[in-house]
Amino acid sequence: MQFQRKSNIGKSNFLIKLLIKFALIVFLFFTILILVDQLNFPFPNKKIQKIIPNANLKIIK
Repeated sequence: MQFQRKSNIGKSNFLIKLLIKFALIVFLFFTILILVDQLNFPFPNKKIQKIIPNANLKIIK
């Protein structure tokens, strides 16, 4: 009796590869998010306020 090798990869190997790719994408996303969070972006020193008069507001019913 000869040994017969199964050449079909099967669904389990496909699922494992898919989960690894998904985990890698999630890891890269969170790594980029943490790196961007650590950057110090400049922000305005004074508060910007724009007063909108009541004449410009329209009430939609």
